[in-house]
Amino acid sequence: MKAFQVTDFDSNPTIEDIPKPTPTPNQIRIKIMACGLNFADLLMQNGSYQDTPELPFVLGMEVSGIVDEVGSKVKNFSIGERVAVFGGHGGLAEYGCFDALKCFQIPDDMDFNDAAAFQIAYGTSHLALEYKAKVKPGETILVLGASGGVGLTAVQLGKLMGAQVIGIARGTNKMEIVEKMGADHVFDSNDPNLVNKLKGLGGVDVVYDPVGGDQFKSAFRSCNPEARILLIGFASGKLPEIKANHLLVKNITIHGFYWGGFLGFNPEVIIESLKQLFDWYSSNKLKPHISHVFELGNAEDALNILRQRKATGKVVVKIH
Repeated sequence: MKAFQVTDFDSNPTIEDIPKPTPTPNQIRIKIMACGLNFADLLMQNGSYQDTPELPFVLGMEVSGIVDEVGSKVKNFSIGERVAVFGGHGGLAEYGCFDALKCFQIPDDMDFNDAAAFQIAYGTSHLALEYKAKVKPGETILVLGASGGVGLTAVQLGKLMGAQVIGIARGTNKMEIVEKMGADHVFDSNDPNLVNKLKGLGGVDVVYDPVGGDQFKSAFRSCNPEARILLIGFASGKLPEIKANHLLVKNITIHGFYWGGFLGFNPEVIIESLKQLFDWYSSNKLKPHISHVFELGNAEDALNILRQRKATGKVVVKIH
């Protein structure tokens, strides 16, 4: 089978012909139809991601496809079923074997591209906003990097939860997309008066931050007492510096959040969250925004779109 494989951290991944994998007793093999890309794929490519596997490995964290073979101990899946999985890696290939416990049946009305773009982005935002921050109707959520893969889902889910949503994005085109996805207010990340504008809207109760860097500083200065800050990632490449005494004065809570980690210590939370999200999808309350779709042979171009920050929402690689 063909696969987009990382063989060393100093060279670009390449399309290779490798053996089709055989599932272990607790795995299913999936004929992969589509793979959703994430910023973490860029980190994994150069070996700087916290869950980078041993070389060589196939990139691609989340996939959708059709069950092709079932391990001897797997009872809850059968050949031909439509599924999605957050596998951590292995998605940019024609076939992949994944633990059955991490796989989910997808709704009949969900196409494979949407399914590949759905789990991490919506799962991250839903658990972060509901399970961690416990957002209440009428509160104000500030979404940094609002035009990105997770950012747009935070905008959509914030509105579904009854919050006022403020989106931060860079440039007119990205700001327009954030507005179309339901944000009540949208500001440019380069706006020199951003803090004053945020305070003028009543301040911020919840900060959703996949960016870090200078944007975190503006968000922090705009927080109301008892605000909750969700650290989702650091796309800027700069880790925020947090002064503990400032947290104390405003009674601010900071939550570190890594969606994939729940699969290891509390998978039931993810299962229940995805059930809710799939129901909202089937009820037409959610729809992934996919800005680019590539073929497997152009996987490097797909990664470059992420690297150059030209994407809005998700980038998907179609496999079959």
